[in-house]
Amino acid sequence: MRYEFISKNITVTDGLKDKITAKLDKLERIIHEDNVVRVVLSLVKQENTVEVTIQLNSRTLRAQAKNEELMAAVDEVVDILQRQVEKYKGRLQSKKKRDNRFKMEYDIAFANEVEIDEQPIAITRNKRFNLKPMEAEEAVMEMELTGHSFYVFKNISSNEVNVVYRRANGEYGLIETEF
Repeated sequence: MRYEFISKNITVTDGLKDKITAKLDKLERIIHEDNVVRVVLSLVKQENTVEVTIQLNSRTLRAQAKNEELMAAVDEVVDILQRQVEKYKGRLQSKKKRDNRFKMEYDIAFANEVEIDEQPIAITRNKRFNLKPMEAEEAVMEMELTGHSFYVFKNISSNEVNVVYRRANGEYGLIETEF
């Protein structure tokens, strides 16, 4: 694994890097030597934020935690990532039985592990709608009116499918698609 440390308002010593890497090494069964683990540490108003992004071969894992104690936030991030890995593993196990693409992804990610049975993901509702051409600001208004946390629309300026969404901090985000 290759680690990238980024800090904002906090000094990252070699000892701190070693402690964080030791905790994140628990995820070594899915994170291979060529994967990059990006750790962002920040301190704002006595609250430590730890954000970890792991770029796998075909997927991205991300977790964020805030706590007054830095190492408590690191522990929380590791727990979140472990749960994500277990969920990812279970989904790949159920999908690999139906599709060879997922079998290859599973074999790369979990080469030496024993299989466990997990319930497949059930899509309970399918919805179709026409994409309206509009600006991102108008899409945010539509999202607010519908009471959803995201809204899919056709961006009038780029003629591409975009998504606006409400972020955890109350601000809005825009996802622009690439094909």
